[in-house]
Amino acid sequence: MTTRSAVILGASGLVGGHLLRVLASDPAYGTIKAFTRRPLDLSRGTVREVVVDFDIAESYRIHLAGVDDVFCCLGTTIKAAGSQQAFRKVDLEVPVAVAREAHAAGAGQYLVVTAVGSDARSRVFYNRVKGEAEDALRAIDFPRGLKIFHPSLLLGERAKPRTGEQAASLLMRATRPLFAGPLARYRAIDALDVARAMHAAATRDGGGVEVYEGERLFALARAS
Repeated sequence: MTTRSAVILGASGLVGGHLLRVLASDPAYGTIKAFTRRPLDLSRGTVREVVVDFDIAESYRIHLAGVDDVFCCLGTTIKAAGSQQAFRKVDLEVPVAVAREAHAAGAGQYLVVTAVGSDARSRVFYNRVKGEAEDALRAIDFPRGLKIFHPSLLLGERAKPRTGEQAASLLMRATRPLFAGPLARYRAIDALDVARAMHAAATRDGGGVEVYEGERLFALARAS
């Protein structure tokens, strides 16, 4: 059986951590590289941790050679980043820079988590940056496509809980049945389900740009 290789950005995060485990349990992936900014002791089995400096493309360029699938689960908040400029770096500049390098190295597809409401013309800074990132990624023609995931509030236990998010999660869990039909795109989703959806999408052939949100995202998670 021909095995695939993958790179994950953001493997220490909520979605990325689940995705790392999902891919590691799939025998189709013979090598999984987790790009990290500091040592996290992630290497085991088919997973190899690669400490990189995202400010220096040469530090990760060589590790993209021969990679089939690149999964980007990077994301932060303005509060955690410390400034709007730092937020843009994590949520826009790094994902796009790695995508360009991955495309040049021959990667087949790029799968990225942004957010529901992403729009480069939005007046909301968070949504605008996410939308700008998507627009930049759409300009990169991956042979097997660009796959974008638009979750609403992510449910799950974070290593570092975000202020107010736990209360919001309880509320969103309780009201999830109310978010049906057109409102499904705003329904909270378990981070594990986003990871499962990314895994399922990676197995599907085809090029171009695919956007998964709402019922389509939930259905894809169930298909994994």
